[in-house]
Formats: sequence, C-alpha cells, structure tokens
Amino acid sequence: MNLSDCHNIDDFRRLAKRRLPWPVFDYIDGGADDEIAMRRNTDAFADCDLVPNVLAGVASTDASVTVMGRQSALPLMLSPTALQRLFHWEGERAIARAAEKFGLWFGISSLSTVSIEEIGAMVTTPKLFQFYYHRDRSLNRAMVERCKAANFDAVALTVDTIVGGKRERCARSGFTSPPRFTVSSALSYAAKPAWALNYLLREKFALPNLDTHVQEGTGKPISIADYSSSMLEPGLDWKMAEQLRDDWGGAFCLKGIMSAADARRAVEIGADAIMISNHGGRQLDGSRAPFDQLTEIVDAVGGEVEIICDGGVRRGTHVLKALSAGATCASGGRLYLYALAAAGQAGVERAIGLLKDEIERGMTLMGASSVGQLNRDHLRWRQGAVTGT
Repeated sequence: MNLSDCHNIDDFRRLAKRRLPWPVFDYIDGGADDEIAMRRNTDAFADCDLVPNVLAGVASTDASVTVMGRQSALPLMLSPTALQRLFHWEGERAIARAAEKFGLWFGISSLSTVSIEEIGAMVTTPKLFQFYYHRDRSLNRAMVERCKAANFDAVALTVDTIVGGKRERCARSGFTSPPRFTVSSALSYAAKPAWALNYLLREKFALPNLDTHVQEGTGKPISIADYSSSMLEPGLDWKMAEQLRDDWGGAFCLKGIMSAADARRAVEIGADAIMISNHGGRQLDGSRAPFDQLTEIVDAVGGEVEIICDGGVRRGTHVLKALSAGATCASGGRLYLYALAAAGQAGVERAIGLLKDEIERGMTLMGASSVGQLNRDHLRWRQGAVTGT
C-alpha cells in the first residue's frame, strides 16, 4: 500500500499502522478506557442525514470562512496535537507547510516538537497555540510571551486535561515521551527500521516549548497521562482562564467545552471562540461526542461566540453537517496525523486535498454556493437519535 492508494482518512490510517511501531501508532489511534467516546465522535455524524437542494444553479462554490478574525480557505481547522516528530520526522513543519499551501488555520500544542518561534517564522497562515496551564507559573508566562513575540493569531486554553485520561493502550505498550525502549517495545521499534533510523539519526527529539522549564517529556521519559496529572494545574478555574485571556490580550479560545452552561460562561469571560471537544475521546470515556452537543450549544450561545466542532471528522460531509448545525467550522487532529505518519508533508497535503474536494463537491450537491447558505433545514436526525435540542 502506497500514498497513491489512499483515497480517504481510513486509508491513511491503514498505511500509518504499517509504518509506525505499534506503541506510537496506538498513541495516535487510542482513546480512554473502553474508547466509547472516541468511536462515538465519528459515529455521531451517521445519526444525521443531509437534505440537498437541487436546481440551485451552483456554478461555483466558496468554502471560505472567517475564524477569530482570520480567513480560512476551508471551514476546516487542523487541531493542535502533541509529539508530532514521533510520528514522522517532519513533524509540525509538515503540518505548517500544508496548512499554508491550502490557506487553513492550524494549531500547535504546548507539547509540540518544533518551537513556537520556528513555527511563527515559517508560515503566514493563521496559527493557534494550544495552551496547557501548568503548575509552573513561570512556564505559563514564558509561553504567553513567546506566542506574542512569534505573532501567533490565537491562544486556545485546553480545559479538559486537569488530570490524565486512562489510556489503556499506552499503559500496555509503555509509551512515553521520549520513547522508553523496553524489551517488548524495542522489538516493535526495530521492526520498523525506517522509523527507527529517522528517530535515531535526525535531530534529537525535544519539546522546545517546555524544556527550558521542565525535563519531563524531553530529558525524562513520562507518559502523557502522567504528564497531565503531575505537571498540569488541577485547580484550573474560570478566574485563571479569564486572567490568561487578559495576559494574552489577543484572540482567545477555550478548547474542551461540552455543555451549554460552560459555553455561556465562556461568553461571559470574553472568549472569542470555543472548541466543542472531548479531547478526541482520550479523557472522559462515556462523554458525549462534540457533534452530539453542537445544536444545544449553538442554541445557547450561537451568534455570541464562534463555535468550532472539534473531533471525529473523517469526511467532507462531516464538516457540512457541523456547519449546517450552526458551527463556524470543524476541526480534527487524527484526520491529518494518520496522513503525517503515512507519508509526511506529502501525505498531509493529499489528505487535505481529498477533504477539500469532498467539501466542495458536497456543497455543490447540497445546492450551496457558500458556507453561509447551510443551515438546519439541510439536516434530519434519524429516529431515536438524540440531538441535544
């Protein structure tokens, strides 16, 4: 199987599985506990059908949207994800270049493997920094100042990781950052020599946004669940979020909002956007999917804050369903991580290109020449589906 054989996100997943050591693949692919929430994130879209309008004279489509004051050529954001150079040696650089080619919003994590400064200097497309609120207040201040100096366009405070989720696949494999080579995992790494050579012979793995303050994750192997539980601030509250918004002073987003009540609080503290997200099903298993909660939150705060439906996106039609339900745009991480692991920048560009074609083709078939023409008249939930309304 080669890159040319990848025609959808599931194809990239299969190719990534062939090319990655199993502990690394399972880190991307896995969720918390029984992985019910993770699976539901995608399955939720199947409970809702699109209703097209025909004879609409759609000679061309404009899929662009404005998010937090910056235009994106597609209603699709590349969500921030951690540790990307473990998946492919190009890491966040590949995502940044692909995002610039397609004119998309993208984000990097506090736990990114390429620095804030390098990403800031690399591309001019809109950039979001995913802020993990650490117990180390000096680290928090440093990340804010570095994002300002690097001209990032927005900060997204992640609010659903005050304790690490129970990721059982990672517990079984012993996956850590950086990788700890146990007897069983070493065999897996050795079985993927291309990955192993890139990891060993290219630039040393690091978390450059953190390693000025902490050794964990770069010099001291630690699981992501343990990192969250030991390094992040468990007492994070609305007052701290509001103070971070003031300290940052730019476009501000809360990532991990899942209830209408919390969405209302986000509006009250002056957030510009919220990401309806359950962290890819990697934190609280059994939680609802972002798409399940979308209509309820749109009904509560739509028009007062921009709403990004984050997670489970595998198809252009998933994006259209989120937009029709009232989202400003949709976003996802695995949709490009599988492609990154499969083939680096070329894989990410192919994946985005496929989704772009699906979005534009879907809009044409829906009878919508622009994103703003999509609304709930274009949706029907199947009998027995819970919509949140």
